[in-house]
Amino acid sequence: MARLIYSLLVLALLPWAVLHLLWRARRQPDYLRHWGERFARYGGSPDGRPTLWLHAVSVGETRAAQPLVAALREHYPGHRILFTHMTPTGRATSEAIYGDSVDRIYLPYDTPWAMHRFLRRHRPRLGLIMETELWPNLIAACGQASVPLLLVNARLSDRSASRYARFPALTAQAMQGLTAIGAQSTDDARRLEALGARAVSVTGNMKFDITLPQAQLELGRVLRRRCGERPVWLAASTREGEEALILDAWKGKVGAGGAALLLLVPRHPQRFAEVERLARERGFGVQLRSTDADIDAGTQVVIGDSMGEMFAYYAAADVAFIGGSLLDFGSQNLIEAAACGTPILIGPSTRNFAEAAREAIACDAAHAITDAANLAAQVAALLADADGRESMASAGRAFAARHRGATARTMELISRAAR
Repeated sequence: MARLIYSLLVLALLPWAVLHLLWRARRQPDYLRHWGERFARYGGSPDGRPTLWLHAVSVGETRAAQPLVAALREHYPGHRILFTHMTPTGRATSEAIYGDSVDRIYLPYDTPWAMHRFLRRHRPRLGLIMETELWPNLIAACGQASVPLLLVNARLSDRSASRYARFPALTAQAMQGLTAIGAQSTDDARRLEALGARAVSVTGNMKFDITLPQAQLELGRVLRRRCGERPVWLAASTREGEEALILDAWKGKVGAGGAALLLLVPRHPQRFAEVERLARERGFGVQLRSTDADIDAGTQVVIGDSMGEMFAYYAAADVAFIGGSLLDFGSQNLIEAAACGTPILIGPSTRNFAEAAREAIACDAAHAITDAANLAAQVAALLADADGRESMASAGRAFAARHRGATARTMELISRAAR
C-alpha cells in the first residue's frame, strides 16, 4: 500500500517534473535534451554484451565511481558499463572522464512501468547505486526481474535519515529490497540499519581510492606557471551565495588589488557568468580560465569556468577552501585536495563528509573556518606561512593514503552478489 500511494504521487507530479525541466533549462539548456530517456523511451539498441549498470546521480557520484569503474573493467572485461544520471552536469562529467568507453542515459522517473521498461531494454546483470539514491519502484522492479541491486559507497546524514524516517514503511521496504549495502562509515551504517536496512557492511569511502590523474597534475603545473610568482588560493566548488561572501571578505582583507590570486571555481557551470559578474562588480580584475592564457598582472580573480579540471586547480593552488561548507550545503569533496597535498580550509557545514572532515581537521590536514571573514584571515595567514602549508600538505597526503581500500571491499560485495 505504501508503494502504491508513492506511485500515484509520482504520477501526479510528472507534469510538474516537465515544468521543472523547462525552468532549469532557462539557465542550463542541456535540460532540454534526452527527454525521452526520462520516460524510458530509447533510440538504438544495446550492443549485446552483458551489462553492468551504475547509477550516479550527478557530478560527485560520477567522479567517485572512477576506481570502481576501473575495478569492474578488470574483473568483467567482456561487459558493457551503463551509467545512469539525473542531471546534465553528471552526464557531462561522465563524458569528460569516461568518453566512449561507457554508455550513459538518464534514469527514468520512478514509475513502475518506466522502471520495468528500463530493465527490459538494458537487461543489466547487476545494478550499483552510488551513495544515497533510493527509488522504491526501481528497487521493486529489480527484485521482480532478479537483478541484484547494491547501494555502494553509501552515506546518510542525520538530516537525510530524518527525512526518510517520515515514511517508515516505504523506506524500510526499499532498504530491504537491496541485495547489499556498502556504507562509508559506521555512523552511516547505523543510520541505514535504523531505517530497516539489512546486509550492511562498512566498506569505506571510494573517493580515497581515486588515482591522481597525471595529465591533470601536469595541467595544474601549467596553470601555476601562468600565474607567475604570486601566491594562489582556490575556492573550490562554491555554491550559490558563497561567492559573494568570499569576494567581500577577501576585498575587506586585502583590497581589490591584493598580491595573491584567487582562483574561484563555481560548482555548477550555469553559474560561471553570474560569478564573473559578482567579482567585476566588486572592482576585481577578472580573467576566465577558458581564455587559456597567461594571467595578467592586473588580474586578481580567475574564474574556473571549465569542467573536469578540479585536480588541476588543486595542483595549482597553495591553499584550498572547500565550497559548500560556508553556507548550509553540507560541503563538497575535500578528499581530492588532501590527496593532492593541498592545505585545506573548510567551513562549518560538513554533513556530506562529516567523518572525513573530522579526521582531516584532527590530523592537521585541514583547518576549520567559522565564516567568510575568518576564511580570509586564515588564507592570508597560510599564504605567509610556507612551513605551515608544507606540514598540512604532508598530513593531507598521509590522511588520504590511510583510508584507501574501499574499492576492493566493495568488489567483494559485488562478487558475492553476482554469483
